[in-house]
Amino acid sequence: METRRLQMLAELARRGSMRAVAEATGTTTSTVSQQVAALAQDMGTALIEPHGRRVRLTPAGRRLAEHAVTILAAVEAAQRDLSPDAPPTGTVRVAGFATAIRAQLLPIIGNLSASHPQLSILVSEHEPAEALLLLANDEADLALTYDYNLAPAEPDPAVVTTPLWTAPWGLGVPDHAARPSVPGAPEVFRWFRTADWIGNSRNTGDETVIRTLASMAGFTPHLTHQADNLDLVQGMIAAGMGVGLLPMGTATLPGVHLVPLTAPDVVLRAFAVARRGRDGWPPLALLTDLIIRQSARSA
Repeated sequence: METRRLQMLAELARRGSMRAVAEATGTTTSTVSQQVAALAQDMGTALIEPHGRRVRLTPAGRRLAEHAVTILAAVEAAQRDLSPDAPPTGTVRVAGFATAIRAQLLPIIGNLSASHPQLSILVSEHEPAEALLLLANDEADLALTYDYNLAPAEPDPAVVTTPLWTAPWGLGVPDHAARPSVPGAPEVFRWFRTADWIGNSRNTGDETVIRTLASMAGFTPHLTHQADNLDLVQGMIAAGMGVGLLPMGTATLPGVHLVPLTAPDVVLRAFAVARRGRDGWPPLALLTDLIIRQSARSA
């Protein structure tokens, strides 16, 4: 059902003649007649009937004209809402990893509620693969994800990926196992070739980094434990259960020592990801821009 045909019918109901509709819409009487006839064929019922030298709407035509007013108003509202010049209105669903939500998203949500009261943000915590699946299934509008320089994510032409920030990572080890600094991550890994290793239970990137550096050091790591919460990873390290990757600069628990990893460096890279073609939606574009600015301030 074409909206132009509905518009012709609504105008006919309001103006009473096809000539008046033609003059109001800048077309011809013949065109108006053809559009109304095509709409009647779409609906499978007569919409107009002869009335002297003119026509009038049938009962079905009057009912459809009433619906047409509502439908056309809804279409106009949707066009305004989706226009690049429209004020941000609606709900943005964000799926992302905890660090990005805590550091980049939460600080701006309070201000958004005051500056854009018609914009709401729904937040769910997910690791990258989970967030990207929600994005692909249209269950999220924005995914906050990460990868590592040593475990880069596969490029996806269906999405637009915006870099946010980077952070160096090191190796968390028990205090009693700390060694003097040496050049090269492979040499650091070689110290712990007989240790148990702690991976991420919900993201394979950590394991890929560990296996890559262990391979460079000439051994296969014994990946025994898994946890996606960094505080829990630290607790496991402090309990002597193994060693694992941690962000540099993080406050460590008693009993945990953080060893820098260089040559090659281990760098986490955070991103904002949206479906291609959806990224220009005003509420999403605004939120993404604010997250980028917040990331720059936090760098």
